[in-house]
Amino acid sequence: MSSRADFATAADGLATRVLGALGGTGDAVLVARHIDTSPDAMAAFAAVRLIGADIFTPHILTGALFCPEDAAAVVKSFAAFPSPGAGSTAGTDGLLTMAWRDWATAQLLARCSTDGAHQVAAAQPEEDSALCDTADWQRCSVIMAQLAPLATPGLHSPVHEAARGAALSLSRGVTRSVLRRDFPTAARLTRWLAWLHHEGIALPLDPVPVEEHVRLLGGESPRNSLDLAVARHLLEGNVPQDAEAVRT
Repeated sequence: MSSRADFATAADGLATRVLGALGGTGDAVLVARHIDTSPDAMAAFAAVRLIGADIFTPHILTGALFCPEDAAAVVKSFAAFPSPGAGSTAGTDGLLTMAWRDWATAQLLARCSTDGAHQVAAAQPEEDSALCDTADWQRCSVIMAQLAPLATPGLHSPVHEAARGAALSLSRGVTRSVLRRDFPTAARLTRWLAWLHHEGIALPLDPVPVEEHVRLLGGESPRNSLDLAVARHLLEGNVPQDAEAVRT
């Protein structure tokens, strides 16, 4: 039986593949090869579910090929680990963030599946006005850090509207995370700051030195590196024009 450690190791391996493709050095077939070469199929499927929408960042940000084999592998991962569904989110931050992450994966799968034959059911959760309550910036930061894969060009949802109104809260969250040496959270929130910068939102904190600082001190792990690589693309404006066309 797979353990949490097995899932984490598999997720790091898949994040490394995505980083390679994002940097132009990896294979076109990411997900299918990750599953086919894994000694533990369930851990590999769990990794796909953990990395989620970030699987598509090489395609969104660089135009890298997203193969039908990869689309089929994503569908299989949802069969192995079904989404909890929008109806399961009431009153539970963890279930709510999971549902949003699944929604983002489903949206990008529909866009990146070249033949349109591969889709998963993951409905948009009902809008929650307390999703990012700026009166409680610490809770807001925790939730938005968990939703970092949504900080991707082309997605549009109440999460993104909440982020636009939470620049100060997210900046406070980044600062607190760096001071506490909580670099996974710092990397995820830096990604949101980079997304806000890309969207033209005025920020109380310059995200460029923040991204450099977090990368130097805490960017060693594959998943931290992936968040920071996406942030760097956004900060440098390395985003194809058609990436902005994904509106749902």
